[in-house]
Amino acid sequence: MAHEEKLAELERRRAIALAMGGERKLEARRNSGVLNARERIDYLLDEGSFLEAGLHAYSIRPETRDKSPADGKIAGYGKVQGRPVALVANDFTVLGASSAQVNMKKMGHMKKTARERRMPLVLLGESSGGRMPDRMGASGRATIGQDREEYRRTRDTPWVSTLMGQSYGSSTWYSVISDVVFARKGAVMAVTSPRVTSIAIGQEISAEDLGGWKLHTEVTGLVDQAFDTDEEVLEAVKTFLSYLPSHKGEAPPRVAPKPAGDDQEKLLEIVPEARQRVYDSRRVLRTIADEGSVFELKSRFGRAIVTALARIEGRTVGFLANNPLHKGGAIDPDACDKAVNFLVLCDSFNIPIISMVDQPGFF
Repeated sequence: MAHEEKLAELERRRAIALAMGGERKLEARRNSGVLNARERIDYLLDEGSFLEAGLHAYSIRPETRDKSPADGKIAGYGKVQGRPVALVANDFTVLGASSAQVNMKKMGHMKKTARERRMPLVLLGESSGGRMPDRMGASGRATIGQDREEYRRTRDTPWVSTLMGQSYGSSTWYSVISDVVFARKGAVMAVTSPRVTSIAIGQEISAEDLGGWKLHTEVTGLVDQAFDTDEEVLEAVKTFLSYLPSHKGEAPPRVAPKPAGDDQEKLLEIVPEARQRVYDSRRVLRTIADEGSVFELKSRFGRAIVTALARIEGRTVGFLANNPLHKGGAIDPDACDKAVNFLVLCDSFNIPIISMVDQPGFF
């Protein structure tokens, strides 16, 4: 058969790339109940829709070439509930998914394509930080510096980031400029690892204190929701994208209308006549919105304000509501930051805002 040797070589290289960091590392992940990067892609995307970009990439440095399949970042395109997305999944089994010249060029290409082809970008984060000496010196910085928008957020299309384990370096940078961030409990997001940080500041610090899910859902507000499993995180990605348009030039998708969550007469029971009594405004939203459609963001942060995507008669809306259950509904700096973040999201992607005001003042 013509080209038989070349086809055999292509298949050999493909098998190496798909083997990722090797069976021992993949088995360790299975035993710990954590999905690997390709399993995450399979779970998130519609079956058979993934088209990989850069499958045969590897490290530019000779000493790591043979142990860097796909150079630690799996990139490509697929569909989520029938709609196209661009995607990068960090493969921690390959050199800790560390950022390097080749894989950052792959990432830059996915961002550029997502913007130009007007599709959401999904970033499945888990990384050990920058790869040295790959990123050192003139050659390392020059190659990566070709992406002049490396950490610039244009808001042309929705960006979703996940934290699926240790997430240092680029996983942090891209998370903090994404529209939403979903984390698996146990994940850590920080500039660098606890070990490096402890040495730098001269005192021990735990991973949880440095950048755990409680810190980022309750104190910094950088994580929108945290879940117990990888699968729950990926389901949240699907749910979030279902409310958003693919790009800023179109309206959000409309689904089949559903009845409101509860009998509207219940509002008379939920909202008390006495103004000094408190109530949970989330119950109000669930009564007004289509049944089961309220998707709250940053529920553990700035709790005097509720921010939630929902649907009314099948159309996406954004609810911004004071919540008297916390601080009487008086908003503090965290609640203000939360409100601004949500308003920017809705304004960027043509989502109407419904403001539910019960505002006694400011802290």
